[in-house]
Amino acid sequence: MEYIRVTKDNIDKEHICCAISNNKDIQVSSKKAWLSERFDEGLVFLKSVERGKCFIEYIPAENAWNPISADGYMYIDCLWVSGSFKGHGYSNDLLAACIEDSKEKGKKGLCILSAAKKKPFLADPKYLKYKGFKVCDESENGIQLWYLPFDDDAQPPEFKECAKHPHTDKSGYVLYYTDQCPFNAKYVPIVEKTARELNVEFCAYHIQSREEAQNAPSPITTYALFLDGVYITNEQMNDKKFAKLVSA
Repeated sequence: MEYIRVTKDNIDKEHICCAISNNKDIQVSSKKAWLSERFDEGLVFLKSVERGKCFIEYIPAENAWNPISADGYMYIDCLWVSGSFKGHGYSNDLLAACIEDSKEKGKKGLCILSAAKKKPFLADPKYLKYKGFKVCDESENGIQLWYLPFDDDAQPPEFKECAKHPHTDKSGYVLYYTDQCPFNAKYVPIVEKTARELNVEFCAYHIQSREEAQNAPSPITTYALFLDGVYITNEQMNDKKFAKLVSA
């Protein structure tokens, strides 16, 4: 497999794997805008030259849009290989490239979000364990921070207190989200519309800065849905899924 690194110089002409329609599509444009602002902060987006979901996205942990304390580590936003790309060792290729790059940059190791059991849009814990990652912290809602230290004496990363105890003081459904996930640009407005039609209390907080993200009330900031202050899920909602959730 041949891989290419997306940069400010080529992002306009390259697809971004998780959203591969044209640049006028709101999902594509929002994600590319978010990426473009992160490249100067050390973000790397490495992907297959083939069209499809086969990529890794990572950034120095100090600049990650998550409430973690992991100075000196590289944080993996997403490692996603799916569809016809699965089963060919491409995940290993991408992770190996991230490890090599991180070591060259003098990082202490890698960290990434997962859970004891596989959850949507989170890394597979079985794969992480197979590759030598270990759990270094866990929040009350079961989201885990895993790490792969390059030295045995490296201080493990940890969640900030706001992430360890996910909670909001708002009533009704409350969603925290960022433009890191391209699907939000399309589906958050759809869910907002569905909530109005169902006469359901719903409020969406669009996290638009690293500082906001690093102090969010959830270890997951790309999509974190609460109900009456209690965390529910990080799974993307569309109109049908949200209506089903409300009626449950």
